[in-house]
Amino acid sequence: MHGYESGRLDLPFVGICTFGKYPLQLDWDRIEADFAVLGAPFDLGTQWRSGARSGPRAIREASTLFSFGHSGAYDHEDDTVYLPAETTRIVDIGDADMIHTDTARSHSNIEFAVRKILKAGAIPVVLGGDHSINIPCIDAFSDQEPIHLVQIDAHLDFVDERHGVRNGHGSPMRRAAEKPYVTGLSQLGIRNVSSTAREGYEAARRMGSDILSVRQVRKLGIESVLERIPAGARYYVSIDIDGFDPSIAPGTGTPSHGGFLYYEVLELLDGLCKRGNVVGVDLVEVAREYDPAGVTSILAAQILLNFIGRIKVRRNVGE
Repeated sequence: MHGYESGRLDLPFVGICTFGKYPLQLDWDRIEADFAVLGAPFDLGTQWRSGARSGPRAIREASTLFSFGHSGAYDHEDDTVYLPAETTRIVDIGDADMIHTDTARSHSNIEFAVRKILKAGAIPVVLGGDHSINIPCIDAFSDQEPIHLVQIDAHLDFVDERHGVRNGHGSPMRRAAEKPYVTGLSQLGIRNVSSTAREGYEAARRMGSDILSVRQVRKLGIESVLERIPAGARYYVSIDIDGFDPSIAPGTGTPSHGGFLYYEVLELLDGLCKRGNVVGVDLVEVAREYDPAGVTSILAAQILLNFIGRIKVRRNVGE
């Protein structure tokens, strides 16, 4: 037998559930990769249904469905092999440690881990957790070049504070907009009754946000939406799974009908890879307890692996 046929078949249900079955690297001073996947299983920032602490494990397990082995993943529409073994350097570095009831220390541990990834020259891919985990992720970029934040979400997440709470899952985009190194925000998919009041929307626009609903994105078209995002920038992309319609992503704490479908988001992400340089990603709010069929976790894993593949191909990361 020859090539990959001579080794283990290693089917999706066999082995250890690292992300995509990529190597596990728990020594954060020895990260040698183009992409490093970090779990941030924190959901104490939620305001209704908790459960997103299960997100990293659920996404990792679902990702084994797409562990392509040695041959990579051939996309006949693009005539491209994504994630071929010979040029793909991805590691799973495990989870940041969570301290129960302690948001500050848990967030600090997430920031520490993301800084380790950036120091190693890798792109962080962070699995949430609720959307508050974006706050320490963005904090970790304080000594990097400026970034433009692209958010895919049902909710604006621009609350300043509630009863003194400034770091809940309704506030990450406000905290990001306050950073001098965040040059602007593109907030896409925002719809329906939101957790952010009118003054939050007004503040977001004053602080550099471009806000589009799903209906507005569809009316404009993906190419026109991309043209509204600064070209040639460094993009940090934050994907809340509730940006997708709950018909395909029911496993989340705050579902909102009228959301994106899979290819709408994939085409947007693909366009971003061609338009600029993606330097960080988080995907948040997967809560598998609300989705017995596991389709939300599969969607999360599928969009991340396709996104990583396109970042690598479009920008030749690490080559």
